[in-house]
Order: sequence, then C-alpha cells, then structure tokens
Amino acid sequence: MILLQAQAVARHFGADVLFSNVNLDIQDNSRIGLVGKNGAGKSTLISMLLGDSEPDEGQIVRKKGLTIGYLAQTTGLDSDRTVFEEMKSVFAYLKEMEVKLHQLEEQIATSTDHQSAAYEQLTKQYDQLLHDFNAQNGYGYENEIKAVLHGFHFDEDMYDHAITDLSGGQKTRLALAKLLLEKRDLLILDEPTNHLDIETLTWLENYIQGYQGALLIVSHDRYFLDKIVTEIYEITHGHSNYYKGNYSYYIKEKAARLAQEWKSYEKQQAEINKLEDFVNRNLVRASTTKRAQSRRKQLEKMDRLERPEGYEKGPHFSFEGEKESGNVVLTVSDAAIGYNQTTIAAPINIDLRKHKVMAIVGPNGIGKSTLLKSILGKIPFIKGSAELGTNVTVGYYDQEQQNLDFKKTVLNEIWDEHPTMPERDVRSILGSFLFVGDDVKKIVGSLSGGEKARLLLTKLALEHNNFLILDEPTNHLDIDSKEVLEQAILDFNGTILFVSHDRYFINKVATSVLEIEPTGSTLYLGDYDYYVDKKKEQAELAAAKASEQSDQTAQATSSVSDSKLSYQQSKERQKQERKLQRAQAEAESLVEQLDAQKSEIEVAMTAPENLNDLGKLQALQKQLDQVTSDLTAAETAWEEASLALEEFLEQ
Repeated sequence: MILLQAQAVARHFGADVLFSNVNLDIQDNSRIGLVGKNGAGKSTLISMLLGDSEPDEGQIVRKKGLTIGYLAQTTGLDSDRTVFEEMKSVFAYLKEMEVKLHQLEEQIATSTDHQSAAYEQLTKQYDQLLHDFNAQNGYGYENEIKAVLHGFHFDEDMYDHAITDLSGGQKTRLALAKLLLEKRDLLILDEPTNHLDIETLTWLENYIQGYQGALLIVSHDRYFLDKIVTEIYEITHGHSNYYKGNYSYYIKEKAARLAQEWKSYEKQQAEINKLEDFVNRNLVRASTTKRAQSRRKQLEKMDRLERPEGYEKGPHFSFEGEKESGNVVLTVSDAAIGYNQTTIAAPINIDLRKHKVMAIVGPNGIGKSTLLKSILGKIPFIKGSAELGTNVTVGYYDQEQQNLDFKKTVLNEIWDEHPTMPERDVRSILGSFLFVGDDVKKIVGSLSGGEKARLLLTKLALEHNNFLILDEPTNHLDIDSKEVLEQAILDFNGTILFVSHDRYFINKVATSVLEIEPTGSTLYLGDYDYYVDKKKEQAELAAAKASEQSDQTAQATSSVSDSKLSYQQSKERQKQERKLQRAQAEAESLVEQLDAQKSEIEVAMTAPENLNDLGKLQALQKQLDQVTSDLTAAETAWEEASLALEEFLEQ
C-alpha cells in the first residue's frame, strides 16, 4: 500500500530552481535512503513530505490518517519529566485502558443480575477492551520501554534522571527512542546515527530492521545505509534518480549509468559537430545548399541530451609527506589514559609501522580522543609513554576544531601560517577545497561544521607531514567529501592513526583496528568487518572454554572426595553422588531451558511484528503462562536436588 507520494514536485527561489520533477513513492514497508550533496534540497523535500511547506509545482499525496514521526538533525527531547516517565507517556492510552478494565471488573463483580441485558453488554465491553489491551501489548509495554532504553545506553539507574539534566547527545538519543516506541506509519530520520557509538549503531540497525512501518532515512553513514535501506532516491542536478538496492548497489549502478550517459552524450556530440561542420561548409555553395539545409533541419529537430554529471564542482585534494619517516612511526608502551589520575583504560600498546593506517575504536567515553591527545603530549599519560620514530613529523586533525582561529577570515587562516605563499596560490588551494570568490572573506567562526572541516583539511594538506593523527575526520563531511578524503588517505605516502565511528570509512582505509576497552587495547590486523568477525569468533571460543573448564573442575572435585574413602565405599558413594549430581544437573538444565524460553517469549511479545497481531499475542501469552508454571515447578525440583546433594556431601 502506498503511504505517501511526491508527484513531480519542484521548489523555486525566484528565477532559480532548486529542483524540479522530483518523484518519490513510499510504500507501507519501504526502506528508503535519501542521498544528495549538501544544498541539493533534501531538507526542503522532507519539509514538503511532512506538510510543513507546499511544493511550487506538483503535489504531495498522503494516505488518509497517515502518522509520521520525524527526527531532525538537531532534535533533542525537551521535557520536565524523568527518562522513564517520558517514555511511559507514549503508552498513556494503555494506562487509561487498564483503569477502565479495572472499573469494568468491579462493576461485573458487584453485579447481581447475571441474566440481564445490561450485564451481557458489560461483559462484552470488558471482553472487547481486554482483547484490545492485549493486542496493543498492555502487559508488556514496560519491558519494551526497557529494551529500547537499554539499546540506547540508558540503564535502570538513569530512569529517574530528569531529562533537563541530560546532555545534548543523550536528549537526541531519547528523542529517537521515543519515536521508535510511538510506532508511526512512517519514520523520517535525518542523520539518526549522530551521537551514537558503534555498539549503539549496531543495536539500532538490528532493531529498525524489524520496524513495522516505513522508513525514510537521510544519512552520511554509508555503512548504516547499506544495512538498512533497500531503495535509494538521489537528488542531484535539480532532479531525482531512483535505484533499487542499498547504498553500495547505488554507487555501482550510478557509475554504470553515468558511463552509459557519457557514451550516449559523446556520440551525439560527435554527430552534432559533424552536422554543424557540414552545414557551415556547404550552406552557401549552390551545389550543396539543399543538403546543408537538410542537415540544419536535422539539427533543429534533434532531441539533444543534457551534459551528464560527473564534472560537477567538488573538493579535490591530497596529502603528501615532504620526507620519508623511519620504519617505526609510533610506539606506545603500557600506557594508562585518563584525567586527574583516574584511569579510563590500561594498558594500551601500539606498534605502528610506516605506510600503515590504524583505526582506533571503542565505546563513547572510553578515552579514544584522550589517547590521541596523550600521544601528542597535550594530556599526560597516567602511566606509560609514547615515542615517535625517526624523521616523523606529525599533523593533527582535531574534531573539536580548536586548531582554527574563529576570528580570522578563511584567507588569513591559511595565509598567516604560510606568509611567503603568493595570494593567488593560497586562493587556488582554498578553491580546491570549495572556498571560492568571496568565500575566502568569510569569518571562520561563521562557517558551517562542514566548511570548518574542509578548512582544517586544507591546513593539514599544506603541512606536508608524514604522520597524520585524525580525530573523527568524517564528522560534518558530506558523502562526496568523505569519498575524496578516503582517496587522499589511500594515496598518501605516509602513515595514519585515526579515531572514527564511521564504519564504512574504516572498512575503506584501515589496515588494522585497535580496540580500546577499560582493560586495555587489542589489535586486529584487518578492516572493520574483519574486526567484527574476529570479536564474534573470540566470544564463541571463550564460551566454549569456560564450559570445558567448568566440567574439569567438577571432575577434579569429585576425585579429591573419592580418594578419602575405601575402594568399595568409594564405588558406592560415587554411584550415589553421580545419581544426585545427575538429578541436580537435569533439574538445572530444565530451569535454564524454561528460563530461556520465558525470555524468548517475553521478547517476542514486545517485537514490533507481534504487537498488533492479537492472535500471536494470545498464543504467546498462553505459552508464557505454561512456561512460567513449568519454571516454578522446575526451580522447586532443582532446590530439592541441590539440597539432597549438599546433605550427601556433608556426610
């Protein structure tokens, strides 16, 4: 079913056209990525879809009663409630239903005439309300709230915190959590991955893959788009293009389409040049005038192809070290990082060699940026040290943009550090980073986040260092700028150490990944996907080893006890002990199985695909009741078996 359509919509600004003839279809199960350069009109189109503005041409058609949830880039939850109270407000209608149910129960209980029409109507009303209450997860919505809050790193100790006391990033995460709980027909998310660490991103990807409504996502996170979307709408050169597939498919198909468009365009241009040349040479000659006139008419009737995109203005730059470093670029030995003698993570060890690109990953707050600053000597290590290799010169990209003087103009920000460089050359270099004309006269403090990022990269490129330390270099960059940065890193003749939560970027450029945890650092010799696979493999091996060690310990304990008895007594005692152990183990295994079943059913009851399916919820509730009863009995049996074994061992 179609939820919403944009039909040939356009936006004009006087004589200028931002875009025209843009079409977009959103089905009830759509997973759409909306991409395009900054300034292409994505936000303007979203405003039209939301009904906040009307198109200058075309129309927006919405399904009657359509509910839309929208997360803007700068959205932060503004509320006087606590975290849990705000999330519960989403389900206020269920609380009202619960109150009404109790009222009906009381009326039914106090009714004396069970044969009357009024009593029958009362019970029917109660049955219908109970049906609706169950269908809308009336008994499980608090567990659903807890699951979503946990996914966004709000544990139970945060539930009673006032939202007004939270950070901007926490408020943004809460706004997204509330939207997910509201279960709108269509969810429009503008850069939803901002302020999220990799662990939370992974959780969000898994959660919204099961979202029952439609999704329209604007994001510079290409890895996120690859995981979620199945369709791409691109706004470029004032119109829209559609691709059926994820982001990687879109990139491949766009390249193929552009290649074909250029081939057709160049073929037509060759034909046009040939016809025009003939007309110019033969129009005034009596013997060939008619043929020249025929060629001219052919030119006039020709449906000329527009020049394809591909040479549009975009940043273009490179990094190049002036001199070669030694083979060993950086050594960090048994380092502890933190503030005020409070250790965040330790021990950290790094052995970074020439021409390698190492990514540093870890949860928010673990000290990744602190580690970079400690390596640079800006923040002292609590313990340990960092040593640079021979002939190493360091360039630093600071995500906080403290390396910029916000009072200077763009031109002076560069020229003051390179005073001997001719102004023409400074302007030319700034132009390659998209600072053209009067842009160079702008005050740095007035620049957007993306413009400041490009200015920092300009400064970095001009330093010609052979070792670059980059802190979240893709923040604020649009997709095209990210791709240019990736290519510059791949072509760089030096060494790079960087922190990033951009998993697509890590996959593209990293030769190794260093994970930081409170217990120290672990090196993985591959890209991000390799790191994820190895982490999963290690977790499985650890679980298997723990199980094996547990079995060995049990066997050793049994052997020590047996040695104290005579052979015959030992035999009989072993037999009885094994019997009791087997009974305890079987009881414990049953408890674990039933407990796992109970958890699975409770999770299933909160799953988006089951919340609106009464039949499934009723079946799940019936299963839950039975499993709960069986679990109680199994726990009693386990306690009895454990007590019997304990008494036997004490004899």
